Amino acid sequence: MKTTYSAGTSAREQLLLNSAFFLLFPGFFYYHTLLGTGTTGAFLGGYFSPVSLVYMLPLAVAYYKRLRRDRCRLSSIDMHYGLFNAYFIAVIVVNAAAGATLAIVAHHVAGILFMVNTFFLFALIDFDQRQFRLMGLASLAAMSAIVFTFSVNGVFFLGALGMAKDADALATYQGFSRSYLMTILPVLAYTRSLPLRLVLYASGAATLFVNTARSEFAALLFAIPIVEFYFSRHKLVFLGLAVIATLLISAHMDEIIAALPDNRILELLDLSQSTSANKRHHLTVYAEHTIAAHPLLGDYASYTLGYYSHNVLSAWVDLGLFGFVYLLALTALPAVPMFFKEYFAGRRRPEFIHGFALACVTLLLLISSHYFTDMLIGATLGAYSQYRYERKHGKYRPPDLSPSALRHPDLHQAVPQPERTGA
Repeated sequence: MKTTYSAGTSAREQLLLNSAFFLLFPGFFYYHTLLGTGTTGAFLGGYFSPVSLVYMLPLAVAYYKRLRRDRCRLSSIDMHYGLFNAYFIAVIVVNAAAGATLAIVAHHVAGILFMVNTFFLFALIDFDQRQFRLMGLASLAAMSAIVFTFSVNGVFFLGALGMAKDADALATYQGFSRSYLMTILPVLAYTRSLPLRLVLYASGAATLFVNTARSEFAALLFAIPIVEFYFSRHKLVFLGLAVIATLLISAHMDEIIAALPDNRILELLDLSQSTSANKRHHLTVYAEHTIAAHPLLGDYASYTLGYYSHNVLSAWVDLGLFGFVYLLALTALPAVPMFFKEYFAGRRRPEFIHGFALACVTLLLLISSHYFTDMLIGATLGAYSQYRYERKHGKYRPPDLSPSALRHPDLHQAVPQPERTGA
């Protein structure tokens, strides 16, 4: 079967984008599995930074070439995201010169690198291409198999095995869950088969449940009805089945809790008993005090590395009121017209539901638990950009219904004239 590519994507470019995606996300998962099982040492450190540096220039060049080939690729989303990052860099430079903590400065520079690389990937890659879909399904199957194989008492935590040669470099459950969530969302959006989507829903929820990453587990459960309601031809039937499934789970919740007493996911049922949730609450209160004392400019790096507010208020602390509002507007505003124009339109466009589901998940996590340099922001804006291009200039562009241009500029040239006789 001949492989086809979307407009503007060559086979070589698609190979670059696929390799970057699978090395950055599933590759991270596999590397830390090898590290956690003692198969190898941390020869690439934490893995994500060196791999991101390797792909930084190739992805930037691919993005530049795509814009050179088609100027329509440059949208207002691309430009505003570029301006936001320019503002972010300016804040970093000014505060670094004023003596800000270098560890936090380095953390922010790495965050920009990760977000921009993710933006390039999600704006350029052809998720509908057969090679990507096959690799995505295979990667998800392998990651799920790893989680279930190495789980103990319903919990996947490789550090507990005590086999890692470099335990300090081993990723936490958030790193594993990030790789899984970033992979499953585009695969779900571009999977047209309902039975296969149902398998992905079940395996994905089970994997993240055993992985004990509460935020990513909640994010996937949040995305599933958004995706499925959009694809469903019988929406009332879908809603009825969703209600029945919820009631069944609620009825058997005591059995689930008894079977998996050590799983952190169950803390979602009562966050007051969660040590992590209480700690995050105190960090949020500290951020609120910082904002109250510095409402306009914030107070850059006024916390110990890692002890930042685990929500979008972290942007206000480090970037000030302008950066906070700009980030929220970038992430949320494009989703509003997408929802009203497309979600109930009866069409089933994977580019749309991919961008819209990512936006919903990103906003949920920014409000509840994630830092403002989360890679999901870059992924969401990249998916927005790709959807916008496909709708206006790509395969979903509306037909041109304007009248055809006149073949003759002068009407007299289009109408046969009688020959003139000589006097």
